[in-house]
Amino acid sequence: MKEKTCLIIPPSPFLLDERVFPSLGILKVAASLRENDHPVDVLDLSGYMNYEDIVEEYVLSNDTKTFGITATTPQMPAAAKIARAIKKISVNPKLIIGGPHPTLVVAAWKSEQKKEVVGRATKTYDQLFKIFDVVVAGDGEDAIFRALNSDFGLIDADDAKSPLFLTNKRLNEAPRPARDLINLNSYKYQIENYNATSLIAQLGCPFNCGFCGGRKSPMLRRVRMRTTENIVAEMRSLHDIYGYYGFMFYDDELNVNSKMVELMNAISDLQSELGVDFRLRGFVKSELFNEEQAKAMHRAGFRQLLTGFESGSPRILENINKRATRDDNTRAVEIAKRNGLKVKALMSIGHPGENVETIEETMHWLVENEPEDFDCTIITAYPGSPYYDDAVKTDINIWTYTVDRTGDKIHSYALDYNKVADYYKGDPNLEGGYKSYVFTDFITAEELVVERDRLEREVRERLGVPFNPCGSSLNYEHSMGQGLPQNILRRSR
Repeated sequence: MKEKTCLIIPPSPFLLDERVFPSLGILKVAASLRENDHPVDVLDLSGYMNYEDIVEEYVLSNDTKTFGITATTPQMPAAAKIARAIKKISVNPKLIIGGPHPTLVVAAWKSEQKKEVVGRATKTYDQLFKIFDVVVAGDGEDAIFRALNSDFGLIDADDAKSPLFLTNKRLNEAPRPARDLINLNSYKYQIENYNATSLIAQLGCPFNCGFCGGRKSPMLRRVRMRTTENIVAEMRSLHDIYGYYGFMFYDDELNVNSKMVELMNAISDLQSELGVDFRLRGFVKSELFNEEQAKAMHRAGFRQLLTGFESGSPRILENINKRATRDDNTRAVEIAKRNGLKVKALMSIGHPGENVETIEETMHWLVENEPEDFDCTIITAYPGSPYYDDAVKTDINIWTYTVDRTGDKIHSYALDYNKVADYYKGDPNLEGGYKSYVFTDFITAEELVVERDRLEREVRERLGVPFNPCGSSLNYEHSMGQGLPQNILRRSR
């Protein structure tokens, strides 16, 4: 009998509502384990305030010794607390960390290794091994088995030459996320009043935006495609098993797929066959967006698009290496509106060269183009992004990234990602809900917060766009000694 593994989804207390989209990556790892007859539990801690107590009770109630935790960078403080909670109770447990954060950190660390320097990425990399026994970088579906057979060290699946790196063929062969191992019904999301869930049709983004994590990570940089038939089969299954009529495509950019129109037509055909209407939502890259795509998307049921326009300033768009121009962004909104597609504009400030005038340009672009919704965040220098990897230390606790073409700079404070998450945390509906850890030569961190709040407030007032509803973060309480609630623990059968 193979030893059971417990996979853990940490909470995300920085989100307004944690029960919106489930963590599909770790559910694919669970599916891979189950396909190989490996016993697996999934402990989904999303939304729980007393998650450390829940972890301790699980450890006391089970003889599990191997734990795999997934984490984005903002989830790392919670992941570290979970690891400490396990060690507090369990004798000699094996702790594995995987997911976006370790993947980005390893990519940044490898970059420093090539330069033969010891910088903040190496320090962050070493910190992981002070908490966890095994670190998995890259795709986890096959790497998990090597991790289970390793006592300590790095499992590097973030290498296109590695047999652990998912090819298109392996991506299509891999089992779908084991959604039955979580309480999927506890996740609430709607698209145009249709109950919806998320899926991932493709992996990776080939572009090189300066602020984006994973630009040196093959897993996040290389596009891997599922076939149209494979994607449509998953949608059929989600409709048949769970009754979903709404689907959020959580791909980086749907229209990097040269067969996107083919996919849209196949989704239309599926609805005709089932005699139903779907409602869909997803991301597109503005300079690639065209009329043919828009018409096909509307026909397939898309009613909402999201695009990372980022800025209304030509100077900032050049500095961030966005490739899309201000005119490209305007044209994309016009195409969407002509074809009955609502646009949510994803904007950010704090980039190299940012100042009050460039933020004003962003405000003006939003007002002129009237997206149906938008949000604006303050940028963070994540490990694995050029802003982080290519920055140099210029003062105590301060790192500076310089744009070669223009000389504009962004300065960021060094962070202990295992302890600090409030760079990501904040209620966008409240002034002061954000905290900035970046600044430029022209605007301070504190001023960036003031300008972000002003942009949100004034643009929403001008466009009549309400603040996004907070809802109530589903802060489930749990009484010790009464057993784990059924909506937190699901076991493989």
